[in-house]
Amino acid sequence: MKRIVVKIGSNVLTRADGSLDFTRMSALTDQIADIRRAGIEVIIVSSGAVASGRGELKGLTLKAMSDVDQRQLYSAVGQAKLIDRYFELFRDHGLVVGQVLTMKENFSTPEQYTNQRNCMRVMLDNGVIPIVNENDTVCVTELMFTDNDELSGLISTMMDADSLIILSNVDGLCTGRPGDEGVEVIRTVEPGADIDGYISTSKSGLGRGGMVSKCGIARQTAAQGVEVIIANGKREGILSDLVLNEHSETVCTRFLPS
Repeated sequence: MKRIVVKIGSNVLTRADGSLDFTRMSALTDQIADIRRAGIEVIIVSSGAVASGRGELKGLTLKAMSDVDQRQLYSAVGQAKLIDRYFELFRDHGLVVGQVLTMKENFSTPEQYTNQRNCMRVMLDNGVIPIVNENDTVCVTELMFTDNDELSGLISTMMDADSLIILSNVDGLCTGRPGDEGVEVIRTVEPGADIDGYISTSKSGLGRGGMVSKCGIARQTAAQGVEVIIANGKREGILSDLVLNEHSETVCTRFLPS
C-alpha cells in the first residue's frame, strides 16, 4: 500500500464519560508514525470533537441551548483540544499534522472538490499528515454528512487511497450480536455479497452512525476500487498489524474492492 485513510470513531477516542482517552490516542499515533516510517502515506479522519468538548465543559453551568447550539459549542471547544493533542503526539515522532475541516458542500462542485483535493495533496507531498473532520461548528441539518464514515469514504476515493480502515469499538460485521454465543465476525465480504441480514440497525456510544452506515459506506467505497477494513480500534497494535504485517490474522471485516 502507498496511501491509506484511517477513520477513528468517537467510541475509540473517548472514555465513557466523554473525555478524550489520551492513552488510546497515543497508542494510535505511535502506530501511524510507524506506518509513515514504512513509507506509507496516511490521512486521518478523526471523530471525537463533540465528545471531547462535552467532556471539557462538563461541570460548568451552561445556558439552556438547543441540540444544534450544543453541538456547535461542544465541537468548537473540542476540536481545538483534539487537534492540539494530535499535534503534540505526532511532534514527539518528528511528524507534522495539519487540520482539514470540511463539509458536504465542499464535495458538491468541481471547483470546491478540486481545491480540497489539491490542498491535501500539497500536505502529503510535503510530509504533513492531514487530519480531517467535519466542520461541526457550521454544519447542521441538511449540511451534515451522515457521519464520519461517509466522509472517510469520500476522502478515500478523492485521494486515490489503496485502503480505508474504519476503526470502531467492535471487531467487524458479525453474524449476530457481538458477544453472544456462537456469533462470529464475517472476515471477508466479496463484491455483491448479500450481508443485509447481518447488519444491526442499533447504535452504540457516542457515534452518529452504526454498522448500517459503516457497511453501506464500505460497499460504496469498495465498489470504487478501495479495500475497506472495519476493525476494533481498542485492540492493541491494531493498525500496525493490519498495515505492516503481511500475514496478519487480526480479526476484522474486509470488503474486497471491485
